[in-house]
Amino acid sequence: MAGTALFGRPVMWRVATVVALRDETPTARTLTLDVPDWPGHIAGQHVDVRVTAPDGYSAVRSYSIASAPDSKARIELTIERLPNGEVSPYLTQIVAPGDRLEVRGPIGGWFVWRTEQTEPVQLIAGGSGIVPLMAMMRSHLSGRNTSQFRLLYSVREEEAIFYRDELGALSKDKYSVGLTYAYTRKTPKDWPRPPGRIDAALVANATWPSVLAPTCYVCGPTSFVENVTALLTASGNERDKIKTERFGSTGDRK
Repeated sequence: MAGTALFGRPVMWRVATVVALRDETPTARTLTLDVPDWPGHIAGQHVDVRVTAPDGYSAVRSYSIASAPDSKARIELTIERLPNGEVSPYLTQIVAPGDRLEVRGPIGGWFVWRTEQTEPVQLIAGGSGIVPLMAMMRSHLSGRNTSQFRLLYSVREEEAIFYRDELGALSKDKYSVGLTYAYTRKTPKDWPRPPGRIDAALVANATWPSVLAPTCYVCGPTSFVENVTALLTASGNERDKIKTERFGSTGDRK
């Protein structure tokens, strides 16, 4: 069955098999899927996932691909459980290795990072918005790209950080990514900044100067993206150099 056309080509539904599960936080889990005839993807793209109940009712949700585009057979999706979600509770609590899901993709061609890019890259994530940005960082590392990356990651508290150990390892490698956390509710002991949202001072201190013309990728809830975009623009970044991906209250893309 064909879906929405991408670059003039139909995007097909494929049956994927869950081959591994890994908890990232108390409410988020990474699923590794084996997808026959997967065409490959670009860091930043997403897939639609369709889950069908025994009574025939089906629901479709979009999820970012977390893995680097270096394997044409498997992809990783990191999914956060939402209080009123139709699909996320099943994917984060019930699905098991060997189960099958329908996936359609890859989808998206604008909010992507390609290995041929050489300009500085500024990543800014709010909560689960880190997922497509993680794919970019992994792609950057695996492709030995020489462009410089910085990540500003806004989370409620330490326990809510996705990929905590991996991000820690990347931040210790000066050629991988410069990492700054912004905690909005609870900070670690002796953290120099009180809890709070990303503001103009943090953007000035933790992101690339606009004179370097970085490409900025901002992903998170709609209000977060709008606020950060305004701060980046006010600090001198050109609007066409700021790429955004928004999530609604249900986790759906907008």
